[in-house]
Amino acid sequence: MEQDQAVQVLGSLASGPRLDIYRLLVRQGLAGLVAGEIGAALGVPPTNLSFHLKALVHAGLLTVTAEGRYQRYRANMALMLDVVAYLTEECCAGHPEQCAEIRATSHCPPAMLPSLSRVPTA
Repeated sequence: MEQDQAVQVLGSLASGPRLDIYRLLVRQGLAGLVAGEIGAALGVPPTNLSFHLKALVHAGLLTVTAEGRYQRYRANMALMLDVVAYLTEECCAGHPEQCAEIRATSHCPPAMLPSLSRVPTA
């Protein structure tokens, strides 16, 4: 991942409604939701919702599929995991064994955390 892409993704989440939309869609998994369901669940008016959905799709955080006259949105979890990996890939300056204490205090499932055996290449 390049820095520009990480900045775009993180910037698109720097809004309460967009963060709420993304988290709602993460909970829905592969089923996703159509726009009207998202708006109803979050109490976001259609015009505002459209604006926020467009920004999230543009950043790559959401995928959208046409279903007749409806649009189904899904969270792009692979991209989010890439962002997390980008942010944490140089944890403990190339000494991942030092990350054990950090990992122990994290609320993330161990499978979601960077590998302790990975040493960055020069």
